[in-house]
Amino acid sequence: MSDLKIAVLIPCYNEEVAITQVVSEFKAALPQAEIYVYDNNSADNTVEAARKAGAIVRSETMQGKGHVVRRMFSDIEADYYVLVDGDATYEAAAAPRMVAKASGEGLDMVNGVRVTDRTAAYRPGHVLGNKMLTGLVMSIFGRRTTDLLSGYRVFSRRFVKSFPVMSSGFEIETEFSVHALELDMPISEEPTVYVERPVGSTSKLNTYQDGFRILFTILTLVQREKPILFFFSSGLLFFLIGLLAGTPVVIDYAQTGLVPRLPSAVLATGLVLLSALCVLCGIVMNGIKHGRQEMKRLAYLSYAVRIVDPTL
Repeated sequence: MSDLKIAVLIPCYNEEVAITQVVSEFKAALPQAEIYVYDNNSADNTVEAARKAGAIVRSETMQGKGHVVRRMFSDIEADYYVLVDGDATYEAAAAPRMVAKASGEGLDMVNGVRVTDRTAAYRPGHVLGNKMLTGLVMSIFGRRTTDLLSGYRVFSRRFVKSFPVMSSGFEIETEFSVHALELDMPISEEPTVYVERPVGSTSKLNTYQDGFRILFTILTLVQREKPILFFFSSGLLFFLIGLLAGTPVVIDYAQTGLVPRLPSAVLATGLVLLSALCVLCGIVMNGIKHGRQEMKRLAYLSYAVRIVDPTL
């Protein structure tokens, strides 16, 4: 892998305690790589600590991990990119394995699957939430990932340069996986040790707020990438409610020739029309989705990927 240009990308927000360790470990694990730390308005000494550790330090003023990743992907040129959080919880020693797997097999993404037996590192509530969200995404987009929210990944150049970053925060990890699954990219996973943060370092995650944001992102991606499923399901729901509201009206009319429940009749008619409109929207949006997918595929194919024979 000595001929490959590798960039380690570390988004940071108030990681003064951990960043020196992260930079040092990745410099040791990937000595040929360039280490980039992008500061996101830190109020502590993250920038100074990263510079002293030997990283190339840049900044992004728009708050949120998604904004930082968008800036990183735009600015930096490399053959392979290692994206990792700056909290010293991920195994730097796994990076060479992940890059070797990506470059040797021509993969566009290698996901670092977190493996740990430490409750302090990976709380049971977070484990359950990750499994639920991962299961939801796998059931809709394809069963090729087991850790949807991992912050440790290796990307090829063609993934990075064809990835339209839309998220602003931690939901960016969901976008990574869905983008790869929707374009049927070659991807894989690599088990990595996951540990707790260093003493004095605090997590920026808000369990419930970030969980709901990720869930909303998944629903938005379903609407955008699976319009038939989204709109047809909505149409079926409206039709069933309309049928439930309209059945007594039809029965009364058949027996008496009168419509004594006019509000119910209007409601049922509106719901059935709304159901038909949802089906029509699904058909139209599905055509648009196919056009967008073709454009994304062409953008993806416009970049070459470097494959290194692991036997050489």
